[in-house]
Order: sequence, then C-alpha cells, then structure tokens
Amino acid sequence: MSARNTDIEKAAGVLRAGGLVAFPTETVYGLGANAEDPAAVTRIFETKGRPPSHPLIVHLGSVEQLADWVEEVPETARLLAEHFWPGPLTLVLRRGRRVPLEATGGLETVAVRVPDHPVALALLSAFGGGVTAPSANRFGSVSPTTADHVRAELGESVDFVLDGGPCAVGVESTIVDATGEELSVLRPGGVTREELEAVVGRPLAVPATSRVRVPGQHPSHYAPRARVVLVEPEKVIAEAEAAQELGHRVGVFLPAAFAGAPVAAHAVVAVPGAMDEYARELYGFLRELDQRGCDLIVASLPEERGLGLAIANRLRRAAGPRTVPSASAPSAAAGVPTGSAASVVPTASSLQEG
Repeated sequence: MSARNTDIEKAAGVLRAGGLVAFPTETVYGLGANAEDPAAVTRIFETKGRPPSHPLIVHLGSVEQLADWVEEVPETARLLAEHFWPGPLTLVLRRGRRVPLEATGGLETVAVRVPDHPVALALLSAFGGGVTAPSANRFGSVSPTTADHVRAELGESVDFVLDGGPCAVGVESTIVDATGEELSVLRPGGVTREELEAVVGRPLAVPATSRVRVPGQHPSHYAPRARVVLVEPEKVIAEAEAAQELGHRVGVFLPAAFAGAPVAAHAVVAVPGAMDEYARELYGFLRELDQRGCDLIVASLPEERGLGLAIANRLRRAAGPRTVPSASAPSAAAGVPTGSAASVVPTASSLQEG
C-alpha cells in the first residue's frame, strides 16, 4: 500500500503546525514531530508515556543533510552513512545547534538516520526538515509494524496516520556510537554487525554498558501484555506444557527445528527458520498471542549472528522486569546480555507464585 500525495502533503502540514504524525519506515512505524519544535517533541514523550531522559532519533531525508544536524561528521561515520543510508542504521554523533535538548534527552549527542521507505522519504521531502520519531506505541510495549497497530494502540492521540503497508524489516534500526575513534553497536537491529564490520574493516564491540544513552535501552522493552519467559530451544515444549498445567494460557514460539511437533498449549506460532522473515514477523507474533488471550509466552533465543542478534535483543527485553522508570530516573545500560536464555529467565516450574 502506498500513501497518496494528498496524504503526504497533509501529514507535512500537520508536522509544520506542531502536530504528531505516525508514518511507516522499513523498520517499524514512527511517531513523528518537527525535530526543531521543542513543544512538539515534548508531546511525543507525553503521548507515549516515555521518560524525557530517553533520546529520540532524528530522521532525515538524505545523507547530504547530515552535516546540518550534527557538530561534525567523522570519516568513519560518513563512510557508514554513505554505504547504509537510506537504511536501518542510526548513527550517534555530537549534537548540532538545530537539535533541541528535548530531542536528545538532555545529551550533547544526537541519534540520526535516513529511513529506507518511499512514504517516509516522501514525507521528509515534503516537510523539508528533520523529524524526531520513536516507535508509534506506548513506552515499553510491542513496536507497531502496520498502521492498524498504531491506530489500535494510540488512537486519537496521533493527529494523522500515514499508511504505507507492513514494515519490511520489522525490528528497529541498528544504533552505532560514532562519537569517538572506536565504533560500537549500542543496539543491534536491521543492519547486522557483520555487515558493519565488512564496511569498516574491523570488529565492532556490542558492549554490555555504554556511556551514551540511546533508544531501546530500558530492561523491559518491546513487551506484550503477556509475560515472556525464555528457555533453551529443546525445553520450549516441556516448559510450555508445564506452565499450561499450572493454569496459564500459554503461547509458544515453536522453534523451526521442532516445526510440526504437537504442543499442549493455548496458542502456538511457528518461528521461521530464516532470520529476516523472523525479524519481520516478530512483533506481529507477540501481538497475535496477546490478542489470543495468552498470559504467558514461552520462547527461545535464536543463534546470535546476523539478524538473530537483534531478535535475541528484543526477546530478552520483552522478557525483562516489568518496571517503568520515573521521568527523572537515569536510563538503563545499553547492550546485549551474554548469558544463556536459561540463566537469565525463570522456567515454567518457577511460575506457581508468578
């Protein structure tokens, strides 16, 4: 589906007037505001229930605009931008004067990217400036990958919804800290670590902690209403059936290796073996199990290479502790935990008190 030119122009007008526009990108739908309008940016935080200390991503229409929004563009950052933009890569750089502190969570760094979606690019071109846009959902919940997801969750809180069809990537952009000499991946996403390393010619770290706050860092994020528990792949069926016997309405992410195996559970989704397909469907699967009335979802982590690294990151945060930080609280450390699934999440046998 492609938005009409009249819809693009209407959305651009809403942005100019200080309103909020939900629009598609290749990753997820974003909740956009004029990046240079502090009041409009503040409204994003209010609509999402997002702590103002959590930075937003500024979306630009082309790589040529980057220098207008940051203090400087290091050579490696320029190389990555020219290679991966438009695309699911976000670069963290020193904030330029055009970017209000409201958009950066008070930091002197700013996250920027050029999305790879014709509707998003048409909107950015028609608007003529930068658009700050986190995912178009309530803070901490499952990101939207269709316009209907946005409407169902945010309703009339959004002034205009641009419908560009389902998102092609399905997980958020990769965030790279490019403020210093050593690059690091602060959030795995649609551009894989391996792809980045092939361009820069050296290994990149995925640190467990970071000095830079970026989107998606809170321990509980991308979470459905149902509680998510992670176990080793070979234990998924047994843990799901044990939880079902305890009275839970269990949803199962059945690994591809066990496709077709019978599972005594309330609902089962078959996980694709191809990581690009899994990433594209991940948030839809979580929403589906919520809609089917599950109160518990049992899943396992994929192998953490390629897009599997991003999928594992999202599942770990979906399974994180259900606490929401106060507006003044510092954000959690970035990065990807390295323990096994069984070591970081309780199994069904511990759920009698849950």
